[in-house]
Amino acid sequence: MSEAKRCDWQLACTGLLLVSGLVSSMGCQVSVAGQTLPSPYYLTDDVQYFPAGPENKLANETAALKRAQAEAARTR
Repeated sequence: MSEAKRCDWQLACTGLLLVSGLVSSMGCQVSVAGQTLPSPYYLTDDVQYFPAGPENKLANETAALKRAQAEAARTR
């Protein structure tokens, strides 16, 4: 084998090893048997804050029903 071909093969093998190392070190979520497993970096991720909402999820509907009942009671 000539020196140039040997150098090409060495570069190709080195590049393949580098690419496979980069791909295997990436952290991403995976789904296994119906479970979503977190990435390896979930402990250092930013925390998402969801402020507490109203206890009654249908607060607007409840208020509208109370107004309708109060109006119905006034018209009787």
